Amino acid sequence: MQGVSIVIPHYGDPAPALALIAQLRAADTRVPVQIIVSDDASPMAFPATEGVEVIRRRTNGGFGSAVNTGVTLARQELLLILNSDLEIPPDFVDRMVQASAKYPRAVLSPQVVGHDGAFGWPGRDFPRVRHYATEWLTPLARWRDTKAWHRAVGHDVHASSRDSPVDWVIGAAMLLPVGEFRAVSGFDERFFMNAEEVDLQRRLRDKGVRAIALATPVVVHTGGGSSPSGKRREWLVEARFLYARKWGGERRLRSALTACSVANFAVNCVRRARGSSVAPLVTLRCELALALRRPRGRHG
Repeated sequence: MQGVSIVIPHYGDPAPALALIAQLRAADTRVPVQIIVSDDASPMAFPATEGVEVIRRRTNGGFGSAVNTGVTLARQELLLILNSDLEIPPDFVDRMVQASAKYPRAVLSPQVVGHDGAFGWPGRDFPRVRHYATEWLTPLARWRDTKAWHRAVGHDVHASSRDSPVDWVIGAAMLLPVGEFRAVSGFDERFFMNAEEVDLQRRLRDKGVRAIALATPVVVHTGGGSSPSGKRREWLVEARFLYARKWGGERRLRSALTACSVANFAVNCVRRARGSSVAPLVTLRCELALALRRPRGRHG
């Protein structure tokens, strides 16, 4: 089987990445494995660690930039990108490599669950305005646990019990050929956080590289460990507008989110009149500030 270069971006506390590396090194993996940590100018530098190649960036560029930097050291045929806050089964690497033999020209994701067992919906449809608008409409949140809601926001509801071709897979854990990654110049570094993996896979799809959400193995993903909670929604919305600017639909997305914000305001006014402790005007201003903000990306 082909060898694997594993790239783990690091920012913040090194403990999660060290725990993941301990899991990787404890496994009796049958293929050559190269472990690379890409330190994204973290205020807590990643320590020298046996069996790990560490490369440190001078500036904090976000997930995609960190992975691109790590891939400069990759020597194996396959690239496995892992978030630092993952728990993996002992045979994880071998099973992913076996899957790559079955799907040799593809981006592969394992099944992803949270610590509470919640399914992470790793297989998704390419983003459309209606997906983002559904998420933006807070009155629909009561149906978040239904398949209809997940389908409406672009989650592939069939990609859970069997290997499924999908438009794209989430970036928590992805395996693909190093050569295919380098052929499209890796991640677009204008994306700081969020949407970089869908942009990458859209470019790969144009080159004939498909995405597959695998039925097994299963990994546990904490999520959000290296980013401040107050910034997450801002980064998410900015990334979605940057994606829409690049691939089309930015004006329609802005109009849709503005209309949804007005609808949320109307519902919140009714809720406030019924005694709920919501702040309709404050919420509206916050949502419009996000919906009307122009995407900058990391390069202005």
